Amino acid sequence: MKESLLKRLRAVDTPTVCNAIEVAQGQRGFNAFTRGTVLCSDPAGGAIVGFARTARIAACRPSDEAPEVVRGRRMAYYRYMSEAPRPGIAVIEDLDGENAIGAYWGEINTEVHKGFGMAGALTNGVMRDLGDLPADFPVVAGSVGPSHGFVHVRDFDEPVTVFGLTIHPGDLVHADRHGAVVIPAEVIGRLEAAIDKLMATERIVLDAARAPGFDFDRFERAWSEFEAART
Repeated sequence: MKESLLKRLRAVDTPTVCNAIEVAQGQRGFNAFTRGTVLCSDPAGGAIVGFARTARIAACRPSDEAPEVVRGRRMAYYRYMSEAPRPGIAVIEDLDGENAIGAYWGEINTEVHKGFGMAGALTNGVMRDLGDLPADFPVVAGSVGPSHGFVHVRDFDEPVTVFGLTIHPGDLVHADRHGAVVIPAEVIGRLEAAIDKLMATERIVLDAARAPGFDFDRFERAWSEFEAART
């Protein structure tokens, strides 16, 4: 990924990226985004941008596998995360779903993943230690809770589904307090220009609405200009 695109993506929110993808595609209908409400450990901390490293966990009940198998998979998982492409994002599906109780993302785990050089985490599961999480490592999660339960890694490097969005290993993900999107590979080369075009066309209406004397007639003229510019 070009450094200029990475910088641009980090500077805009996820709704902007969602709209810009449609600009790049030349049509509406893009739907590779999360559904429902998410929680963000650092709402003002900006976006997470990275290539997905995926895993699935569970925590409501202990694993029925031998302890050495559980530990071996855990260490293999951490090696996998440590070797993530840069930028990388950990995308973790909690198989307990709405009943999730295991706060996988607390102070220790976030510090470890940040130390590996990853940009943040996206999970439908639980986070905790909100006052102690490291700076510059946002976690977008489904809930907040106090305990890790019997949390253990079930598998990794496979497709996962979080908030209704299926994410494959290596997908380029943009996430913030609004949710997450998977950026289609075919638009990556056009996305920077699409963001610039989107923001320029939106300013036509925004500048008019913020100017003194704004009324319906000025809105109608601005909207016509807006529609002509975005096609």
